[in-house]
Amino acid sequence: MTTGDSAPATHRQTRYARPDGATEFLLVRHGASEPYVEGHPFPLKDGHGDPALDELGRQQAEQLVPRLMRERVDAVYVTTLRRTTETIAPYLRATGKNAEVIADLREVFLGEWEAGLFRTHFTAGHPLAQRLIAEGEWGHIPGAETTAQLRARCVGALVDLHARHPGQRVVCVAHGGVIAVLCAWATGASPSYHWGPENASVHSIIVNGTSARLHLYNDTSHLDWQPA
Repeated sequence: MTTGDSAPATHRQTRYARPDGATEFLLVRHGASEPYVEGHPFPLKDGHGDPALDELGRQQAEQLVPRLMRERVDAVYVTTLRRTTETIAPYLRATGKNAEVIADLREVFLGEWEAGLFRTHFTAGHPLAQRLIAEGEWGHIPGAETTAQLRARCVGALVDLHARHPGQRVVCVAHGGVIAVLCAWATGASPSYHWGPENASVHSIIVNGTSARLHLYNDTSHLDWQPA
């Protein structure tokens, strides 16, 4: 057969493949936490408001189990705040895995608006809350951590975990503000662009060295939504 008679080469589309040695982080936002009742501040943990999950949050934690069990998971991390440990508890019971604590993925420090007051000002449309949403800058809140400070500690935490878990898949149960800045790091967008990931949502970030790629954002396909 001559070269002219050969069948032409075909080239199919291919799935994304994680680079050798890269770490996939499945970032899980904690389930819904108990409501803030004015005049009854949340207990504090190292200065941060530390509410427990409410009934909806506990249901969401159960619904996370089959979603996470679809993945090969090499390690699990939680923060110092109990809503993360309560969110992952059903998965740990189902799999026999253990979770380690990584303090640098705890939620942004809200300064004078800690212990639940942030929710009051946010709901009321406080001018500083509006600036925060528009500009993605947490430092507008009196005494709060700045967005740059939050980003530095959260990115540093993921880079350190990448060095500890090259080529693996790691679940980190964290917080809305944390997930927003990490997604912004991976995409180059403003943190305000990723504002408001849903409770118990799953996100995937691939970290390779000091660079990152957002692979999945705000997956809630595992949740049974309740009517408002």
